[in-house]
Order: sequence, then C-alpha cells, then structure tokens
Amino acid sequence: MENIQRALKKADLQNNIKVSTPYPTSVLNNSFPPSEGTFGEDMSAILNFLSDNGSTFMAHVYPYFSYKNSAGSTSADYSLFRSTNTVVTDGNLMYNNLFDVFVDAFISAMEKLGHSNIPIVITESGWPTEGNAVATVDNARTYNNNLIKHVLSNAGTPKRPGTTIETYIFTLFNENQKTGSEARHFGLFDTTKIPVYPMDFLAESSVYPPLSSPESSRDLKVVYIYLTVI
Repeated sequence: MENIQRALKKADLQNNIKVSTPYPTSVLNNSFPPSEGTFGEDMSAILNFLSDNGSTFMAHVYPYFSYKNSAGSTSADYSLFRSTNTVVTDGNLMYNNLFDVFVDAFISAMEKLGHSNIPIVITESGWPTEGNAVATVDNARTYNNNLIKHVLSNAGTPKRPGTTIETYIFTLFNENQKTGSEARHFGLFDTTKIPVYPMDFLAESSVYPPLSSPESSRDLKVVYIYLTVI
C-alpha cells in the first residue's frame, strides 16, 4: 500500500484515488459484545496509514457464517434483518441485527488503537443459495434485500447512527469454477445471466413477492456494479 501511495503522490493523484485493503472478521480477536471488539494482531501501522492518507477501513461482513456455525444459538431473524426488537444490549447501545454488531466491533477495535474517525466500508457481504440447510434462495433474497434497505435508510449503526454504511454485495454472478457448492452460489445471477431471485436495489418494496409469482421475474434494478480484484 505504501508503494502504491508513493506512486499516486508522484502522479498527483493521491486526492483522487485512495488506497486500502479489505479485512475479514477473522482479524477480530473479539467481536462480542461489539464495544469489546479488538483486533487479534497489531493493526496500528495499517490504521495510521489509513488515517494519514484519508483512506477508509475496508471489511468483509458475513452474518451468514455466524448463523450457519451458531448451532442454533443465533436466530434467523437476527441474522436476516427481520428482528424488530432489541436482541443485544451493549451498555446504552441496542442491536437488532448481526450485521451492525460486526460493523461496530470493527469500529470499537479501531477506537482502542486510537482511531475513532476512520470511515468504514463493507466491501463484501452476502448470502449463498446452496451448500447447506441455511443457504437457501429465500434466505439469500431476504438478507440481500434487507441489507439494501438497511444501508439506504441511512440509519447507520448504534455506534455511528445517522451515517451511510457504504456496502457492496458479494457477488454479481455464481462462480462455477470455485470449489464447493456454497462458494459457487453467492451470485445474484446464475452462470447463464438469469437472476437467481428478485432484487430491489432501490428498496422500494416493503414486501417481496413469492419466488413463484410472475412479479418475481421482473427486471433487476441495477444501480452499480463493484468489482474486486484479488
């Protein structure tokens, strides 16, 4: 990142192009309660770089994996943004979805290293449609549509209320060259470019049609496509 930053400065592009790199939730040594979020390794140098250059902290947040591995201790409503009641109380902060818990755990971890103002971008979040009992089309449709509604509401998270959480859904297409059914089925479209399920990218619907209804085959409203080069 430092080499890229030096190249950008040499080209006088440092104010137009920002440098960062994404991190999975596995870099967190602790994520619950979110106020006790800590990194499992020293991230000071990375955070100093981001702060000095006006860059964002990038994170991958997948409530799906926590729900899948919870052995029933995490509810579907909490994981899929369907809960209307408080599920977790952390001091004076209240949480009704697992996504916000992870985001705020990252924010808390940064705060503990002296960085309370670095913006956070969720560079990956999604839900697969095959691979195990909870990887279903209905769960994926519910999660991704509710994620869009949550982001576009500008509600933010309990630690950073009233802010936009820049978020990108993983992924546009199913990837049939990957290993394992789960990994191959995170796409909004299948490998023949047919929608796997309806998506409301403008969050205009309060109720999503059953997958068997004619309305469910409507054209997708694609606002933007984000490509990640790994």
